[in-house]
This record gives sequence, C-alpha cells and structure tokens, in this order.
Amino acid sequence: MSKDGLCAIVTGSASGLGAATAAILAKGGARIVVNYSNSKAEAEATADLCRTAGADVIVVQGDVSRDEDCKKIAAAAAPFGRLDVLVNNAGTTKHVPHGDLDGLSAEDFQRIYAVNTIGPYQMIRAARAQLEAGAKASGRPSAVVNVSSVAGISGGGSSVAYAASKGALNTITLSLSRALAPLIRVNTVCPGYIDTPWFTKGRGEAGAKAVRDSVVAKVPLKVASTADDIAQLVCFLASPASSNMTGEIVRMDAGMHLVL
Repeated sequence: MSKDGLCAIVTGSASGLGAATAAILAKGGARIVVNYSNSKAEAEATADLCRTAGADVIVVQGDVSRDEDCKKIAAAAAPFGRLDVLVNNAGTTKHVPHGDLDGLSAEDFQRIYAVNTIGPYQMIRAARAQLEAGAKASGRPSAVVNVSSVAGISGGGSSVAYAASKGALNTITLSLSRALAPLIRVNTVCPGYIDTPWFTKGRGEAGAKAVRDSVVAKVPLKVASTADDIAQLVCFLASPASSNMTGEIVRMDAGMHLVL
C-alpha cells in the first residue's frame, strides 16, 4: 500500500477476515472505516489495532442488508475526503447439510442473500460516486474487493443457500467490473476453509476441530488457512499493485480444488 492517504471501507470488520484486512491496510498507510453489525466491542478492538498501526479510523454500525445502512457506511468515509477501496466482507450463513432440503426456509434464503449478495451490490451503489471521485483524484482506478467463497464455485460450503449466494456474488463481480470500468475495478476473493470462530459458532468446538483436521488432512498444502493468509490476497487486490486487474475471481483454498 502507498502512504498517500488512501481510504478504505471494510464491511464486517469487527472480527475474522474483515479485522485482519483492516489491520493490514492500516499498516500499509490506509485510513480505515471499520464497520460492524452487532459486535461493537470487537469493532472497537479492530479500530485499536488499526490506530496502533498509525491509521486514522472511523467506526460505523450498519447492516449491509439495509440500503439505508449502506448509505450510512459509505458516508462515514466523508471526513477523510476521499474513498479508494471498498472491501465487501460482511457475510452470514446457516449451517445445514445440503441433503436436508427441509432445513432451509425461504426466509433463510432471503436473509443469506440479503447480506451476502444484495449487501455488496448496495454497498457498491452507495459508494460509487466517492470511488469514482477517488479514482479521478489519484489518477488510478479505485478498487472493490468482494469476499466470496469457493462454495460459490463448487456448490459446497455450509448450506445450499450460502453457496448460491456466493455464486451470485461472483456473477455480480463480472457484471460490475464491466459496468464500472474504467474508474472502478471489481475483483473477488474466493477463500476455502479459514480457521476463524465462524466454524465454532456454527458447529461448536468439537465440530470446528473436526472440520479443521479434515481440511488439513485433505488439502495438498496440508495447512488450515488463517484470516491473515486470506487478508494478504484481499489487500493485494485492494492495492495499486493490482491496478490492471478487474473482473477476476481468485480462489485461495490451499489446493482443495485439486483433490479428486
């Protein structure tokens, strides 16, 4: 990252991958808008990490499934005078075996899509004018990085609804990378397993350990990726180092897709 006052919004940055992304961007010299939906204490902890790295930070509450909240989150960057990066990281799921068709209701689909698919679209719409202005000021395209999942490619993951929502996000990436060029570039990261509290919340301690051990045993690189591992890729796509990339859907899964 360049230390020229770059400003980034990271949705869902109270913990996990979002928090790791915000911290790395801050260490690179960016000013950060930290967003949370419910976890204010965790968001403030992320903000403190960023401030320790020397970054200016604004913390804003908002649920990306609500369009009015997306507008509020985008507006939170106004005091910085510019916006260069939007990382759409906020996400949700419901852990349901894919064969259990009765385990997912229409309301489950609607909530998961509202956060994982509609939320990023609304955030891009809300931030578009600021991102375009940032591109004109800096002389290079602003960056949107969507956090999807390998589930959106393989149809796997925590539930059918989750996989479908991430597959739709991948398609939005392709559509908007065309529509918003040349001032805004849009790329997506598709992580595989990430060793974060996400699995513990969904499956409990024992279930999360079983998933972790299974992943390490299967993947060619024999590792369980951490939030920092994936955040490095997110930050590369957010940075000027990737300024000639748009419309890319980049998988990072320790080689899981190679397993037959």
